[in-house]
Order: sequence, then structure tokens, then C-alpha cells
Amino acid sequence: MPKRPALREELLLALNGTPDGTAPWLLAIADGDDAGYFAPDGPAWTVHSGMGTLVAGIRALLMQALHPGAMAGVHDWSRYQEDPLGRLIGTVRWVVVTTYGSTEHARRETARVSRFHERVRGEYTTNDGERRSYSADDADLVEWVHLAFTDAFLGCHLEWGGPIPGGADGYVADWATAGELMGVADPPRSEAELRRRLAAFLPHLRRDDRVDSVVRFLRRPGLSPRIDRVYGLLFASAVASLPPEFRRLLGLRRSVLPVKLLTRAALVVAERALSGGPRAQDYARERIARVRG
Repeated sequence: MPKRPALREELLLALNGTPDGTAPWLLAIADGDDAGYFAPDGPAWTVHSGMGTLVAGIRALLMQALHPGAMAGVHDWSRYQEDPLGRLIGTVRWVVVTTYGSTEHARRETARVSRFHERVRGEYTTNDGERRSYSADDADLVEWVHLAFTDAFLGCHLEWGGPIPGGADGYVADWATAGELMGVADPPRSEAELRRRLAAFLPHLRRDDRVDSVVRFLRRPGLSPRIDRVYGLLFASAVASLPPEFRRLLGLRRSVLPVKLLTRAALVVAERALSGGPRAQDYARERIARVRG
């Protein structure tokens, strides 16, 4: 009878595509000739190394689906239902490389994502009934994705993580650099500005059959049996952590169970499972120590 994979192996397979954490793009974080865009142990490093990111990724996708233009791009071009891990790993890869890689590595990774986005185009109907052409690099869509990501990762770290250098404003300002790399013209640099910009999008968001389909998939993406059980808890916590106005738009309700408390325990288990080997920040520290001599 084949040996059952350890929890660490299952988590690493889901997050970077290899059971031992040796994906080439991850190992390449040790390469390069500078410290990268983000300071060691600064706001972005702190938030993105926390286990709350496991919930934040789900929350970000739920929010992003509410924009009909972003939803059209997912519906028309994404293979998320056929290859859910591929979509997850691609997103994780961009976040990790941008946060911990050298500036050259981060630019190459951003260019990889941008090349895919170049062919993502089509049409969608706005809330005003206007038929509108879209491409993945449209200013409003790029901004919405950045806002939803920043809000999700900040919110989940505030819920399940520790202190952030510079507080919430520090993270929003730090991660604005990633927004600029992806083409956001003027990303928010404070929590208050982030909240204001999110609120400005509310009249343009909606729930429809496509959104419901994405929500159903995100609720049960069909991962390995052991990961799937934990994932159900993470999904419930992502819903519970959403700002109420977005939760209402999605037509979702908070669980009556203490999912946030249960998730805190589950994230401790996940962190212990992943602590048995090098992580992205370890490769980054190796590069930075070499560069600084």
C-alpha cells in the first residue's frame, strides 16, 4: 500500500507544485544582485510570510469575481475548473517572487503574467446595460485586482497574524510597489485610501450566475481529501472575514460556527508542517547576505 503523503508535502504541492519545495522559480529567489523591491522583515515580507495568506487568497478571489469585467476575463480565459492547482500556483508564484525575489526576478515574473494577460480580452455588460470591450490590462480592472488583493491580505493578517511594521498603512504603502509593477497608475498608500477606493467600485460590482459558479467552485475546488477538509474551514473564514458589503453582494452568510477561532488553530498546524524546510524568505536572506557581503 503506497505511503500517504505528509501534510507538508501536500501543502507544498498545492502551493508551489512540488512536494519538497524545490520548484525552480522558488529556488531562483536565492539568485540576483540586489535586495529586491521589499525590505527584509518589512510590511510586505511580514504579511506574506504569515499563514493568514491561506485564507487571504480565497477572500481575494471572492472579491475579484464581483467585477463583471474581471469575471468575464475569468469565464472567457481561465482554466480554473480544469486545473485549480495550476491557477493557485501561478498566483502564489507571482506574489512570492515579487515579494522576495531580486528586482530582475520580480520584473521577469511580472512580464510572464503580463504576457498571459495580453490575450485576455473580450466584452461584458456593465451594470448600466452598456456593452463594453475589455482587456486584462484595462486601468480599472488592474486597479480592482490590486485593491481586492491588498484588502484581502491585509485583512487576513490583521485577523490571524502579528504586528505589521508601520501598521496597516505601512503594508498598503509597501505593496503599492507591486501595484505599480502591474500597471496601477496611482495605487493607494494608506488604509483609509484603500477603503475609499474600494467603496468607489461598489456601484460597478454585481452578483450573477457566473459569480455564483465561481463561488461554488471556490467552496469545493476538489483538492486532496485531507487538504479539502481544512480548505472548507478556510473558505468559511474567508467569507466571515469579508467586509459586510461585499459579503452581501456575494449572497454569502457567515457560518454560525466559530470558524475564525478554529482557523487560528488550523493555521498553527499548517505553519508547523511548513517549518521543516527552507521557505521563500530564507532563499531571499541568502541572496541579500551574499549581495551585502
